[in-house]
This record gives sequence, structure tokens and C-alpha cells, in this order.
Amino acid sequence: MSATQKTPVKPAPRNPRLTIPEVDVRICLGTGGVAAGSREVLKAFEEALARTDVLSVIRPREDTCSGRCASVTGTGCQGLCAMDPLVEIHLRRNGSSSKVTYGQVTPAMVDEIIEKHILGGEPIVKWLVLTEEGPTEYNPFFDAQEKLTLRHVGIIDPEDIDDYLEAGGYQALYRVLSSMTPDQVIEEIQASGLRGRGGAGFSTGLKWRFAADAKSADGVKYFICNGDEGDPGAFMDCSALEGEPHAVFEGMAIGAYAIGATSGYMYVRAEYPLALRRIKIGLQAAEERGLIGDNIMGSDFSFHIKLKEGAGAFVCGEETALMQSIEGNRGMPRMRPPFPAESGLWKRPTNINNVETLAVVPWIIQNGAAAFASRGYEKSKGTKVFALAGKVNRTGLAEVPMGMTLREVIFGIGGGVKNNKTFKAVQMGGPSGGCLPESLLDLPVDYETINQTGAIVGSGGMIVIDEDNCIVDTARYFLGFTQRESCGKCPPCRIGTKRMLELLTKICSGEGTLADLDLLEEMAQQVKVSSLCALGGTAPNPVFTALRYFREEFEEHVVAKKCRAGICTALVTYSIDPETCTGCRACARVCPTGAITGERKEVHLLDQELCIKCGACYDKCRFDAVRRS
Repeated sequence: MSATQKTPVKPAPRNPRLTIPEVDVRICLGTGGVAAGSREVLKAFEEALARTDVLSVIRPREDTCSGRCASVTGTGCQGLCAMDPLVEIHLRRNGSSSKVTYGQVTPAMVDEIIEKHILGGEPIVKWLVLTEEGPTEYNPFFDAQEKLTLRHVGIIDPEDIDDYLEAGGYQALYRVLSSMTPDQVIEEIQASGLRGRGGAGFSTGLKWRFAADAKSADGVKYFICNGDEGDPGAFMDCSALEGEPHAVFEGMAIGAYAIGATSGYMYVRAEYPLALRRIKIGLQAAEERGLIGDNIMGSDFSFHIKLKEGAGAFVCGEETALMQSIEGNRGMPRMRPPFPAESGLWKRPTNINNVETLAVVPWIIQNGAAAFASRGYEKSKGTKVFALAGKVNRTGLAEVPMGMTLREVIFGIGGGVKNNKTFKAVQMGGPSGGCLPESLLDLPVDYETINQTGAIVGSGGMIVIDEDNCIVDTARYFLGFTQRESCGKCPPCRIGTKRMLELLTKICSGEGTLADLDLLEEMAQQVKVSSLCALGGTAPNPVFTALRYFREEFEEHVVAKKCRAGICTALVTYSIDPETCTGCRACARVCPTGAITGERKEVHLLDQELCIKCGACYDKCRFDAVRRS
């Protein structure tokens, strides 16, 4: 910092905690928790604690308490979405403290938790998912994680800026403004090995360097946060924005200082109403405190952030399409070069990073590039947040060091496949990713290794599928998604994905041929190499990987006219085995078309003309009398 620059003022909580409560109840108010009923649970705790006549319910920053007191706070996502609503109870008594987490809490459970645990001191073991006293079946979900990006998510109140400041928030920005030059910031990020977490895996520091070196005729540059997370089954950015929006603001401000930008945009899809609400609350608070806006912390650096709500177009996750949308145009990609660093938003130098990338930047500045680079695997440094979804026991968010194997993530953290079913594949990287089989589960999850399989790490979605899923139908589903989301600008994507989808539909309908499989591969290759943007270029990935690792299942569809999972109804026949049918009538009661007839305790018959192959009888039969072939 030169002698003429203003010295920034170190940020601190405006309202320090007036009282440290004896009982601290923290309830997950992320989207998953709210959907599971956590708001009702929070209200039940507030009301029940107030009725005890022993504890006073307080807000630690607003109230004092001369006797025993308790606080009830809403947090962001606590990670283990399968067990929402999650409730953490932190007790401080007699100079010691204890902390436990309960799962799938309902308002009906609240009185018992208060009576036996909060007042009686005895946790209710049958409801615990995490405790300091000993392991539970859910400990593997938490123990293998290392949270850098989500370091405060699920801990602090995302709507209280003082909570973030008390946890060390905006200290990294203060350090940058008080003791680092823009070049030093870029060098630190580059030395950390941080790569874009939105899917491309490009060096963040190098990206900032390009934008910093670019010249603008009027001196204007832009810094954009890409929060247009649209992958089915992915909710990493959503949870970060809901649980710790200030970390993203701080990361944006640091990046803007590094490249010389004074204006920024947060582009967040409108389907994230809770995230948008907390962003608006957070931005207002940050501006009022002088942490975003003019002369940040009293320094010479100014940076303004505007919020732009996306209308739900998946293609707007692509950088150039996103900028078109901000400018008020239809979100469609454009040719590159020029790249955004040279000519981006309104033809000014522009840098774009996704939410997860920006949220970890303050941690790197505070802890050093070496600390981040010491984690991870080969060229993929640091940690990565993954969203576990589908047929896995412990769905949720997991932040782990890059290089952990797929098996460790899915079977260790995720607890394996639901209902003891057989693992078939994991769809990595969203609709632009690929299906990887059991034989590849011991591969490390890093950018280079996963790319070699034909899939991509992408933004971090992992959808587990089991023996009851048809791989052909799965490929059709993901290709159908990208085909619908194609902007239509370039013919390879607009027409090619449509023709590919028609071929997959033909195969699922039992009308495909072996020649169609060769044609499908040929068309996929043409779409991949000739599409304008990454949406078209990666859209064939699910098809490529499905054919590469599960070709025999495709051949069953076209040669044997059989779908082993029973998903492609045109290839499925249901029948009743007379040797095992007991005549219980359970199948007949659930048949929507009356295709099953027979008297009680007599063998039933299934009319193939009336059967719509819904599978309700197959699911209902307890005696394995309904057969699927």
C-alpha cells in the first residue's frame, strides 16, 4: 500500500454477544430442512423452552440473562440432508460443554428432547446422528469431510452479518486491502492451485491474471459470480448461498480488487428463492457496514454488487450466455475468442467464477496458498463439495479433499446403496457428465482422472443408480434434459441432440437395431466436436459413457428386446406364477385397469391386453408370484 492510500478499518461485529447461553439450539433452515419441516421444529423449540420456567429464551446479541438461558437459531444446510430436519444441541454447564445432533426431528419430539436432554442431561440415543461421546452409524458421513468452502455453513446464522464477522468474516478482505497488492493476491490464488469449481477446472489465478492484464478504454471491468446452478441433483451453490452468502461477497470483492473491477454481478437462478432472500439481506447489511460499496472499510477501493435473477435457462450457466442474459438479451453463447477477460459484459474485460470457487477464496487468503495446496491430489488441489443424490443411503452435501475415491465417497460417506440393492453406476458431473460403473469406483476423483473416463467432475453432482435403473433410459433422461435446454443457436446441438434422443427413444421402445447403436455413437461424436458451446460439446457424454461401459444392456434392448431393470415398458411383460400365487388379491386391488382377476385364495390371472405395465402388482406382491420378464 502506498503512503497516499487510505488505511482500511478492520471489521468487527457491531453487536458482540451480550450473553453466552447455557443451551444453544441450532436448526437447519436450508431448503432441504425447510421442506422437511424445520421451521415448525424451530417454532416448537422456542415455545416449549419458554414454557419450562427454568430457561429464558434469548437472542444472544440483543438480550441479557441473569439466570439460565437458551437460544434458538436457524442455520444453513448442515449437510446430512437424508436426516433433515437436523437439530444441534450445545450445552454449557459447570465449566464443561457437550454437543449432539438429532436427525429427522419433528415438533412432537421437541418436548421429550427438552425434558430428557436439555433439562435432564441425558441425550436420547435413538434419535442421535452425531455425538462427541461415541460413534453413531452416521459418523462416517462427517468424519471423512474437511470443510473449507462450507466452513461456517450449518453453524452461523446466514441472516446475521455479525455471526459471520464473529467467525472471522471479512478479515481476508481487510488483509488484502491493508497489506497486499493486486498482483500479490493473484499470485497467492495461483500458488494455491485453486481451479474453477463450476466444472471446467481452469486455474482461478490464471483466469484472474488474464482479466487483470486486459485493458479497458474507459477503465471499466466487471467481476461476476455465476450462481446459475442447473444440474439435476446438484445443490452445492444453493447451500453455500443459503448458508454463508457473505463468504461469496468477500470472495468477489477480493477478486475484483485483484483484477481492478469496481462493479460486479451475482447471477443466481430464480428457482432459489431462499438463497435470493438471504443474498438480499446480506448485501444490504454488508453495504450498511461499509464492507461492500464505496470506499470499502474506509479504503480507496470501491466495489458494488448487483443481483441478477436468472430465468431458469440451463445454458445460462455458460459464461457468454450468462453475460447476454445480464445485458437483457436472450441467453445464447457466442463464439470465442474474444474471451470474457478481453471483451465480456458490455464488451468490457470481465471475470466470471462460480459460487463454490469464490466462497473458498477468503480461506486461502487467511490460511495461505500452501495450506490449500497441501490438500488434494496431484493437479487437483484443495477440497471439493459434492452433492450425493439418488439411490444412496446418506444423501446430502460432502466436502472432501480432491483425490478421494468414488468408492470412499459413495460407500463411505454416502453409506452405500439404499435397500441393499446392487450398485450399477454413478452419474458424475450432471447431464453433461457420464455414467461410471462399479469397476471404476476405486478411481480418485480429480479433474484429469475423471476426464479420462469420459465423464467430468463438473460442478460436483453425484447421482447413484442401482439395479432397478435402466442405463439406456438414464442416458435418454439426461440427453433429454440437455436437448430441451439447448438454446438452438447452432445446428449440431439443436438438431444433433434431437436426432440422438429419437434414437434412444427408439431403442427404449424395442424398435432399435445394432446399426442404430453405431449411428448413435457417430452422431454423438459429431455433436461433441462441432457444437458452439460446452452445453452441446458435453451433451453426448452420458451416451458415450453408457455405450462404453454398458453396451451389453443396449444390445439386450435391440437384440433380445429386453430391459433388465423393467423400466422400458415396451420391453416388459408381467405375469402371475400359478405355483406361488396365494390368491391374496393384493395385486388385484392395486391394478388400475382391472387386468388381474381371480377369487380369494385362488390363482389369479393377468390379462395382457388390459395390462398397462405400470408395475404396481409387482411392487405389491409379497410372495414373488408376480413375475417381470
